[in-house]
Amino acid sequence: MNNQWIQFAEQVRQLYGKDFVPLHEPTFNDKELEYVTDCIKTGWVSSVGAYVTKFEEELAKFVGVKRAVAVVNGTAALHIALKVAGVEAEDEVLMPSLTFIATANAISYCSAIPHLVDVHEDTMGMDPFKLEKYLQKIAEVRGNELYNKQTNRRIKALVPMHTFGHAAHLDELVALANKYHLVLVEDAAESLGTYYKGKHTGSFGKVNAMSFNGNKIITTGGGGAILTDDDALANYAKHLTTTAKVPHKWEYAHDEVGYNYRMPNMNAALGCAQLEKLEQFLVQKKALTSKYEELIAQLDGVTLFTEPAHSNSNYWLQTLDLDASLERDQVLAFLNEQGVMSRPIWRPMHELDMYKHCPSTDLTVTNELKKRIVNIASTPVEVK
Repeated sequence: MNNQWIQFAEQVRQLYGKDFVPLHEPTFNDKELEYVTDCIKTGWVSSVGAYVTKFEEELAKFVGVKRAVAVVNGTAALHIALKVAGVEAEDEVLMPSLTFIATANAISYCSAIPHLVDVHEDTMGMDPFKLEKYLQKIAEVRGNELYNKQTNRRIKALVPMHTFGHAAHLDELVALANKYHLVLVEDAAESLGTYYKGKHTGSFGKVNAMSFNGNKIITTGGGGAILTDDDALANYAKHLTTTAKVPHKWEYAHDEVGYNYRMPNMNAALGCAQLEKLEQFLVQKKALTSKYEELIAQLDGVTLFTEPAHSNSNYWLQTLDLDASLERDQVLAFLNEQGVMSRPIWRPMHELDMYKHCPSTDLTVTNELKKRIVNIASTPVEVK
């Protein structure tokens, strides 16, 4: 790599004041320690406790939905979101091939089948325009349900994912779901703090999922949440994630197969402290984006992926888009050797052994982006 890249790596290290800069690490201070210590002192450390309730209430308020149900991780959140939305065994679920594997795994946990969809260049999220043309060819509405004419399976749900915190084309996806009798379930794992035309992501679907893994914009260590405006679905989700236990003072009775998915109080305590700093993190993320635009302007063949016109993005992961003059793996090797942790975009689902036989649209854009995208250091930081 040339001197431009050597200078860029040095500038990123200087920005963070570190010899090794992680891709995205949590930011903690005394408030997290105070809340977690309080959990330990009170003894309320498991899935029942005041912090779980507070975290759910504050999260729902921030996103702008009626209910949030806190669970152990984002995959569990999406699994239960799909289940309470009515996804059943052998249903097909439309989802982007360009996503983290948790999206496909959650569908598989329902014994349903991922139906892989291409993404749009300006969002890296599901392309509703291409998808509608595809559905017109391969699907038909029977009664109030959509069926794949090629497999004769029901297509039940549509699951867009907001890649790296950039909102997908939600207006068009909502319209598509309504037109074809699909349940919209947002995979908003990466998009806390992202707004689509002024409305928070994770509030458009019938039921939605979010993640608070250690590398997310806020973290509960491990954690996720189910988001919905439907009280009945929220109550059912909470019941299922509490092992489907029937409330009783002392009896252990369960009325269906449930899941031990509820978020522990200690994790929620961490989350409450993190939520208090979310607005600060979002400001820092925007400033970091502006700084990267300045630094990347010195590099030939590179552009910084910035928010689409409809999205006020959280910029969870900063994203380089390389042109044909640069080899992705050469860039990755150089930056990591220079102490600037960098990663490629996920390997698309259609390239993984367990999902390569799933039905799919043409995936031209997905295959192109895989060759070009590199994520770089994205932890919120005070930019000087």
